[in-house]
Amino acid sequence: MDQADCVVVGAGVVGLAVARALALQGWDVLVLEAAGAIGTGTSSRNSEVIHAGIYYPQGSLKARLCVRGRELLYAYCAERHVPHRRCGKLIVATSEAQLPALRDVERRALANGVEGLAWLSRAQAQQLEPQLECLAALLSPETGIIDSHALMLALQGDLENAGGAVVFHSPVESMRVLAGGIALRTQDGTELLARTVVNAAGLGAPALAARIEGLDARHVPQAHYAKGSYFTLAGRAPFSRLVYPVPEAAGLGVHLTIDLGGQTKFGPDVEWVDRPDDLEVDPDRALGFYAEVRKYWPQLPDGALLPGYAGMRPKIHGPGEPAADFLVQGPAEHGVPGLVQLFGIESPGLTSALALGDWVAEGVLASVPSTEARSSGSRTH
Repeated sequence: MDQADCVVVGAGVVGLAVARALALQGWDVLVLEAAGAIGTGTSSRNSEVIHAGIYYPQGSLKARLCVRGRELLYAYCAERHVPHRRCGKLIVATSEAQLPALRDVERRALANGVEGLAWLSRAQAQQLEPQLECLAALLSPETGIIDSHALMLALQGDLENAGGAVVFHSPVESMRVLAGGIALRTQDGTELLARTVVNAAGLGAPALAARIEGLDARHVPQAHYAKGSYFTLAGRAPFSRLVYPVPEAAGLGVHLTIDLGGQTKFGPDVEWVDRPDDLEVDPDRALGFYAEVRKYWPQLPDGALLPGYAGMRPKIHGPGEPAADFLVQGPAEHGVPGLVQLFGIESPGLTSALALGDWVAEGVLASVPSTEARSSGSRTH
């Protein structure tokens, strides 16, 4: 059986960020990806927004890693010339009933350490965005947009420059906990013995965890799938900032985002589904989009929304249940040496990726020395 120092399962933005961080710490890292390219799952089906850290409960992993990750991400993008823009966003209350909820958002954001927030009246918001309709708005100047694929290519490049590698078309079929490490078997029958394994399989992480022989099943969360559809705008929108409604229970509402090419899209909505591959956009859902968007942009023209794409949130809580935090399980939680599992890494996973990579490399696995660190010390950034 071939041996490996560290195997990361999944080459999405989080898997690549974790693999990069471990490689820079001196680990010999192999990333196994089921698909034929990086970032073909959740990482390529999102809003490509750099979040400021506004919405998440104080002290949660989502709040801490988002705020830290955003700082790291802006610096990384500038250093690596990853296309991005700190465009800012407006979170809007369009009814009197939403004003207390918007104040709650403001308080939570301030508690999380988000900088530069400003409460705007209707007139002040319309000075920034004349076609915006609202009673009040919260301006977040630290919110931005990013080319997520360019980011993943940069992370892959860093990983490979540090001696790591990504192997495509390598779905992991099963794992076994052994005395000398964790044995992985891929679908083509290849077997590897790894000292350390990071399950960063995104939507497939709970199912992969359930196939680990020697892991107590009580440490495997139930997977839930919240589909989010996007509609694109025919033509250009008269907005220079992102526009978000007051958040909903399962998502952030049907928001307006603009990509780096100037294309405007709306979404995602929330539709609980049974399968992670249910990614078709139902054109009939546009009716609900028109109703939601016209609450803050009444001048949205008829017929302007075109079916775009859908993404899937890898949730570990179901409909009507309290929102779950990121779940990072290491040996201290499940008792399996060298195993790290990442569950429920939905939004703000893209923003948090670099911080999450450091969290795993410097925190969860800090007590496990890498091959190079045992012999010559870790690499530097």
